Amino acid sequence: MSYKDVCVLIPTLNEEESIEPVIREFRALGFENILVVDGHSTDGTVAKAKAAGARIFIQSGSGKGQALKEVFEEIDEEFILLIDGDGTYLPTDAARILEPVLRGKADHVVGNRLGNVQGGALKRLNMFGNKMINLFFATIYRVHLTDILSGYRAFTTEGIRRLDLSTPGFEIESEITIESVKKGLRIIEVPITYRPRPAGTKTKLHPFRDGLKIILTIFRMAKTENPMFYFGLIGSFFGLAGFLIGLFVARDWLYWRIEHIPLTILTAILIIVGFQLFLIGMQGDMTASMHREMIRELHRKRK
Repeated sequence: MSYKDVCVLIPTLNEEESIEPVIREFRALGFENILVVDGHSTDGTVAKAKAAGARIFIQSGSGKGQALKEVFEEIDEEFILLIDGDGTYLPTDAARILEPVLRGKADHVVGNRLGNVQGGALKRLNMFGNKMINLFFATIYRVHLTDILSGYRAFTTEGIRRLDLSTPGFEIESEITIESVKKGLRIIEVPITYRPRPAGTKTKLHPFRDGLKIILTIFRMAKTENPMFYFGLIGSFFGLAGFLIGLFVARDWLYWRIEHIPLTILTAILIIVGFQLFLIGMQGDMTASMHREMIRELHRKRK
């Protein structure tokens, strides 16, 4: 199969131990358009990538998300194959990931790592966190995907440029997935192999810090895709707080005739705010539904 219309995009930061074998394997598979976007590595990553035959793009800012946002506009090829440069993904899985986009069956393909994780590739804590994040995503966006944090993906260049991306760090995978859902891109998952990092390399991912950022990104973006969940959840917290304070106020008044005027006022405010947020969620949900229908209609007319 010819891959002349495919750009293999590899974001890197201090990956000198793994980047050269990854690039050479892709070239052996017939990929000629290999672009490394580097986040100001301080080791020999850039030199080794050049020696292996890749083009180099040095990002102006920092962070994986920032790197991808900058480089997407620089790609001329029709298709993009995104893969991390840490050696955890197999270049030989590229054909399986690219097949749906090359044949026009999908706009965005996600490589699902969780079906074939080699021993030591994912710690138990990371595996648990990954599954919880995927469940959280499915609950909000009503789309079942198994591995929204995968770093091995394929896109149509036209599709990826339709996305409004803003996150600068490791949240970028979840943001790309959410934006693809919001923009109505056809998403398919395919199984891939995920292997341990090569000896001598270290991950840049901080499970708790970056996991929290990913969860907050998923929740923050829900306000336009699933307003009922976003505002309803916040409203529930306000309402529950008001209800609990109200129980305390009612108990003291019923048993000892003690009045808590400020707490009574606070109870009323919290319950009213909670109810208003719930109504905002309902109105937003109707607006979001109409917006999605308009987008689908526009795509139908374009076709």
